[in-house]
Amino acid sequence: MVPNIFKGKESLFFALGLVLLWQAAAHFSTGQHHFLFPSPTVTAKALWVSLPELLKGTWYSFLILIPGYLLAVFAGILWGILVGTTGWLQRSFSPFAKVAAPIPPTIYIPYAIALLSTFRTSAIFVIFIGAFWPVFLNTASGAAAVPARYRDDAHILGLSKAEYLWRVVLPSSLPQSFSGMGVGLALSFILLTVAELFGASAGLGRFVQYYADFADYPKMVAGIVYTGLITFVSMGLLDKIKHRALFWVR
Repeated sequence: MVPNIFKGKESLFFALGLVLLWQAAAHFSTGQHHFLFPSPTVTAKALWVSLPELLKGTWYSFLILIPGYLLAVFAGILWGILVGTTGWLQRSFSPFAKVAAPIPPTIYIPYAIALLSTFRTSAIFVIFIGAFWPVFLNTASGAAAVPARYRDDAHILGLSKAEYLWRVVLPSSLPQSFSGMGVGLALSFILLTVAELFGASAGLGRFVQYYADFADYPKMVAGIVYTGLITFVSMGLLDKIKHRALFWVR
């Protein structure tokens, strides 16, 4: 389920260039900076040694990320369709969305941890907030842009309001919904990692923070690289789902 990002030769050369630049930074760094730039080989060894711990941390992190993200997708699509197709809802909710959506979700993390009963619950809540707004805004925009003739055709065919939303508005809005889902997933990983720096006992963010506290930079960098790979694969999986769901868009 790896995305097709490395199909082109240009992408391969760029990735190779980054590795060479990393190797050069590790080779030419001096003094205390030498320890801050472990080479790709040293990092790879640390990654291999830490793999069991990282896999366990991935499981713990996904127990937080998946519920929060899926709830955000469900609520964002449902509410976006309703707001995008209902005039009075759009007029009443849009001012609130314009104020609430731009607030950085990370600002909620300390308060959510203090307010909610467990770290997992508070982290799920923060991920939900962060992923909800991109999904909602994109879906609402897509639903509002459905041509009026589709609504007229649905009325002529005798479709109920629910059937119209399910059979017409939802498929028409899905391309923009998936755009919001991509942004929401990337934000979810960012928020997950940041939240785990605050109070988690395990997880990918906690792994990086733990070894940073002990100045074990090879393992810290290995954790960063591993988190990037997990995010990369997850975004690729979402892209695969998008292409299968939007089979009519090519």
